Amino acid sequence: MDEEYDVIVLGTGLTECILSGIMSVNGKKVLHMDRNPYYGGESSSITPLEELYKRFQLLEGPPEAMGRGRDWNVDLIPKFLMANGQLVKMLLYTEVTRYLDFKVVEGSFVYKGGKIYKVPSTETEALASNLMGMFEKRRFRKFLVFVANFDENDPKTFEGVDPQSTSMRDVYRKFDLGQDVIDFTGHALALYRTD
Repeated sequence: MDEEYDVIVLGTGLTECILSGIMSVNGKKVLHMDRNPYYGGESSSITPLEELYKRFQLLEGPPEAMGRGRDWNVDLIPKFLMANGQLVKMLLYTEVTRYLDFKVVEGSFVYKGGKIYKVPSTETEALASNLMGMFEKRRFRKFLVFVANFDENDPKTFEGVDPQSTSMRDVYRKFDLGQDVIDFTGHALALYRTD
């Protein structure tokens, strides 16, 4: 191993990989290291399932009902990239894509009340889903139509919501959405990790 480098990058998170890639592509001699036995830092995908249990110090390990550990690949942070976005262009430029696999999302799932549910992506799936009751679905549909039509530059679309002063909690209240629907919206649709 050489002892002189232009740059030493510690960690293999997305930011570190992009920085390392940019410097390497531009002729710098880069040493890129990580203390973990996997790439990706806080945004890595962990497999097999046993590694995930070790990562979170769950001593009992995964239950047998979950099947083979290598059949699981769990993202610590869900990662969605816009296909033609700036981030994809940067990843291509730095050639970090040699270490990444891109895949079209087939579905998104949530865990609720001891069961795993598919997040509906079509109107038909939404109507058939057990994630919400019928009345909740109607209120949620009105909320989604409001969000889809909302234009910050067109006050006609505000429907009494001031984007500068109204909290999201108040918007949810306006549409009479319960805590389960609020959690579903924040975590399953907007992909927020915390409340």
